[in-house]
Amino acid sequence: MTKRVVITGMGIVSPLGFNIADFWNSIKEGRSAIDNVSSIDVTDIPTKVAAEIKDFNPLDFMDRTKVRRTSRFMQFAIAAAKMAVESSELNLDSIDKYEFGVIVGSGVGGMEIIESQQNVLNAKGPRKINPLAIPMIIANMASSQIATIYGAKGYNECVVTACATANNAIGNAFRIIKSGEAKVMITGGTEAVITPLVFSGFSAMRAMSRNPDPKSACRPFDSNREGFVMGEGAGILILEELEHALNRNANIIGEIVGYGCTNDAYDVVAPCPDGEGAAKSMQKAIDSAGITIQDVGYINAHGTGTIYNDKIETLAIRKVFKEYAKKIAVSSTKSMTGHLLGASGAIEAIITTLALKEGYVPPTINYSSPDPECDLDYVPNVGRKADIKFALSNSFGFGGHNATLMFKKYK
Repeated sequence: MTKRVVITGMGIVSPLGFNIADFWNSIKEGRSAIDNVSSIDVTDIPTKVAAEIKDFNPLDFMDRTKVRRTSRFMQFAIAAAKMAVESSELNLDSIDKYEFGVIVGSGVGGMEIIESQQNVLNAKGPRKINPLAIPMIIANMASSQIATIYGAKGYNECVVTACATANNAIGNAFRIIKSGEAKVMITGGTEAVITPLVFSGFSAMRAMSRNPDPKSACRPFDSNREGFVMGEGAGILILEELEHALNRNANIIGEIVGYGCTNDAYDVVAPCPDGEGAAKSMQKAIDSAGITIQDVGYINAHGTGTIYNDKIETLAIRKVFKEYAKKIAVSSTKSMTGHLLGASGAIEAIITTLALKEGYVPPTINYSSPDPECDLDYVPNVGRKADIKFALSNSFGFGGHNATLMFKKYK
C-alpha cells in the first residue's frame, strides 16, 4: 500500500527574506525583490538587474569553520534546512536514521569558487589552490552537508536538471516516502550563481531581460516581456509519511499528491514549440494524484518572462485543461522573486503550499499589456482569495527537462 506524503516543515533563504511568514506576506502583497545588481560589476554586461540576497550572514546559521569550508549555494541550503527542521519540530533522536534521507539539488553548484580559484590558478599557480575547492564546488555537497548535520543516513542524492532541479528533487523525495523507503526526507533546491561568468553567459544568450528598470524588468506573460531576471537562494521542505507525522502530532502544512516528469528531447535550450512535453508532465501529475482537470484551482507557472517559455507554457496548459484552462488561476511568482534557476521550484513549492493552506492566489506583477498568445487568467498585479483544493507547480529546464508537482490542501 502506498503512503501519503505531507509537508511538516519549510525553510527559505530568498531575495524577499529568510522568514516564511515575511516571505509569504511579500508574495501576497506583490512586492518585488528585483533591484540593480550590486554584487558584481555589470558595466560591460547588457543586463543590469537581478534579485540578489544582500543581507545574508552565514554565521547566523553555522560556525566559522563551517563557513570557511562551504560555498554560497551550500550555505543557503544549510540555513534553509535549519529553519525547516526547526519549524517541523522533528525529534531527531527518535528517527530511524536509515529511514531519514536528503535530496537537495542545485543546477550549477559552487560557481563563485570555480571562478575565484581559476583566478588564483592563473595568478599564483596550482600550489595556491584551496585544498577544499573541489568539495566546495560540486553540486551534491549541499545534500551531503545537510545529511551530515542531521545524521540522515537514508536515501541521499543531488538532482541536477537545470531549472527543473528542485521540482525533480521534491518529486523524487515524494516517491521515496510514498514507496515506503523513508519516513522523513529533507528536500529542495539551492542556487548562487550571480557571478561574472554565469551572468555574462546568460546575457550572451540573450535569455535575460535587458530592461534597466528593476520595477518593470520581469514581465511574465506580458506582450512586452523580453527575458528572465536572475535570482538566488534556497528553499527546503520537510516531507513526512502521514502516519509518522500524525503519530508525533506534527503540524501538517500541506500534502503532495502527484508528480510528473518528462523531457522534450528537442533542443538544448529551447522548449519544444508544440508544448507536448510540458503538457505530458502536467498530465502525469494529475493522473498520479488520481484527480480530474476540474479539481485543479491554481497553477504556479514556470513563467520566466522569456518570449518562448510563456507562450509555450500557455499552449501546454491549454492542451491539458482544454476549455477549463481559462477558469484556472495561473500566476508567475518569478515576477517578484526573480528566477532562482535550480532553486526556483523549491520556493515555488512553498508558495503553492501556502496558497492552498491560506486560500490565497498570489499575483503576476508587472502585467499591463496582454499577449494574444498568452490568453489565460494570470492573476494580474493583485492577488486574490480563492478556495482551492489542488494546485500544480511547473518547472522547466534547459536540456528539455519538465517537472510538475501536485499539491493538495491538507484537511
